[in-house]
Order: sequence, then C-alpha cells, then structure tokens
Amino acid sequence: MSVLRLKLPTDPRWVNIVEKNIEEILTDHAWCEQKAATNAITIITNNSEHQDLVKDLLALAKEEIDHFEQVHNIIIKRGLKLGRERKDEYVNELYLYMKKSSDGSRVSSLVERLLFSAMIEARSCERFKVLSENIQDEELSVFYRDLMESEAGHYTTFITYARKYGVGINVEKRWREWLEFEENIITNYGKNETIHG
Repeated sequence: MSVLRLKLPTDPRWVNIVEKNIEEILTDHAWCEQKAATNAITIITNNSEHQDLVKDLLALAKEEIDHFEQVHNIIIKRGLKLGRERKDEYVNELYLYMKKSSDGSRVSSLVERLLFSAMIEARSCERFKVLSENIQDEELSVFYRDLMESEAGHYTTFITYARKYGVGINVEKRWREWLEFEENIITNYGKNETIHG
C-alpha cells in the first residue's frame, strides 16, 4: 500500500476487535459509504463549473451508494440490523484540519476538500486491505478485497483533481502535510470495531 503513502500502518490485531462485533463494523461501514457519496455531491455542488470533475464525481457518488447498498444487503442477509449513523471522530479531526487549512479562496477550499477526501479514501483502502487479509469470515474477506480496489481508484481521482485545479498551490507539499497530520492522529485509533475507529 506504499502507493497511498500512509506513514503508519494499521495493526492487524484491530481485526480481532472487529470480529467480536460484525454488526457494528457493517453498520459503521454502511454509513461511511453514505457519507462518501454525500461528500462527492457537496464537491460537485460547490464546483459545478468543472465539467470533468462533475462527471467523475457523479460516477464516484453512484459507486459509493452502490457500496452502501451492498453492505446493507449483507446486513439483511445475516439477519442483522443497520443501526443509526455513527459519529466518526477520525473524519471529524480531518474535517477540522481541512477547515483550518483553507485560506478562504475557492481554489484553496477545493484543494483542501479534495485532499481531505483523498485522505479518507487512502485510510479506508488500507483498512479494507487489513480486513481482507486477516478476517476469518470468507465472504467478508472477498468483499473487502473487492472494495479495496475501488477505494484506491477514488483516492487517485481526488488527488488527480487537486493537482489539476490547484493552480498556484503546491499540492504535493500540502499532501505531505496532510500525511503528517494523519500520522499524528491515527495513533489514537484502531481500538474500536469501526472502519476508522
């Protein structure tokens, strides 16, 4: 997963926590997909002049909703329940960093939102890889391996558009700063049966 450039890998023992409460991880995962779709729509709404971005993020939003449906179908098939939406403290920390980092201009706001999105996709991709390689549940192992590839594609989409539309911004420098920030906060996570927990 070096392509994602994450500085701190998830401890595989996190999967042992997950396996004790499959209903919780599936509920949390479902809401992560819903929020990812909503985030893509928000970017489209605020940057509708970029035709290529609108087209690609519409496709991404549809894919995230499809993932939501897939997770929901697994929940139903197993006789479990989709619980209420969960707070995601990890994402909230990234969100606050994004808000603080933007200089208020439209270009800066777009770049920061795209890097925020790329960061979430990168960590989600890495977590799905850890799940696919360590979970004893065969169905979920295959499911998370398939999703891992999709999340990697989403990460690339966000990074690509940050570079394309980040005129006057050193996007590579900002991405390195995002990676350093994420390294500092991820040490507090990996202790709960949630995707980022």
